[in-house]
Amino acid sequence: MDFILDFLNSTGFAEFASDPVFLIKTLIMYAIVGVLVYLAVVKGFEPLLLLPIAFGMLLANLPGAELFHMEKFFLGDHVDIAQVISEGSLLDFLYLGVKLGIYPSLIFLGIGAMTDFTPLIANPKSLFLGAAAQLGVFVAFAGALFIGFTPKAAAAIGIIGGADGPTAILVTKTLAPVLLGAIAIAAYSYMALIPMIQPPFMKLLTTKKERAVVMTNLRTVSTLEKVIFPVMVTLIVTIIVPDAAPLVGFLMLGNLFNVSGVTDRLSKTAQNELINIVTIFLGVSVGATANAENFLSTTTLFIIALGLLAFCLSTCGGLLFGKLMYVITRGKINPLIGSAGVSAVPMAARVAQKVGQQENPSNFLLMHAMGPNVAGVIGSAVAAGVFLTFFA
Repeated sequence: MDFILDFLNSTGFAEFASDPVFLIKTLIMYAIVGVLVYLAVVKGFEPLLLLPIAFGMLLANLPGAELFHMEKFFLGDHVDIAQVISEGSLLDFLYLGVKLGIYPSLIFLGIGAMTDFTPLIANPKSLFLGAAAQLGVFVAFAGALFIGFTPKAAAAIGIIGGADGPTAILVTKTLAPVLLGAIAIAAYSYMALIPMIQPPFMKLLTTKKERAVVMTNLRTVSTLEKVIFPVMVTLIVTIIVPDAAPLVGFLMLGNLFNVSGVTDRLSKTAQNELINIVTIFLGVSVGATANAENFLSTTTLFIIALGLLAFCLSTCGGLLFGKLMYVITRGKINPLIGSAGVSAVPMAARVAQKVGQQENPSNFLLMHAMGPNVAGVIGSAVAAGVFLTFFA
């Protein structure tokens, strides 16, 4: 009988029965997990990341399982790696890749190998559109400061506007690790919802005439230019903003694998096996930070609201600068490509293409929009470097 009682007391049901508030919070977390799984599986919104994040949340909220120990990572800036290895559980080991900044850089390696920077090289003006689309990052940062967040937390929240999940994770794990679950979920959710969020602003801020502009074909880019570009970007950006080196450096290394023509095996590995493995580890370990205790709070609601504000304003910043370029070039630039300045590659560029074709079926903006799109990847990494320089 004692054995049976001990077994029953060790189950999650006993923990639920002893604390009704804990039961309610856990059920709410399970409902959130269900919503994320629905968005990933049924709606197809960023399934490669939302699904592992959702399951990581589920694992973190299993009573009694203790797969992740937040106190080993979130109390103070120093992490005792030896203690984690000797006393930690499975998710503790996986989270070391987040805490040490390994996963975001490896994700960028894969993104670089999959990204074609040719449109940006052919039309360098696209870089300004990518920069303008970082508007939401700094406005949300100011807004978070205004409502009482610390500068470090405000910087982590603001970077959601860059629409770049690995960048948001790298900044948050350094500046405000307790907020990692909420910020990562907000960042990836808004990235997934780009086809719903951006078109209303695109139609609000541009005229029918502007949306129908057909842009001329981009010039041909030589192999030499493609090889020089990642090297020069790495040198220039990291000399100006050294803290951007982990992201920009690995992004450009991946691209160099792709364009050099002599490292095809490395490029394919970065694009496929490596990025897939790291995506699983990153998603599960980030989701594990979202337990009921620190996720269900007014802070999370503020993060979700500020993240949406950042995302919308980044879209508007790119569109408004696109309108300015439309005026300066006397109608040669379609302002819609400015919305692709958020760094969600290539989804934002596809949305610009779709909205442009709704006004003019013969309009093909995809390659033109890819210029600001990949520029936005660089821009968000630079914005992250700026925040890390000032607040890390």
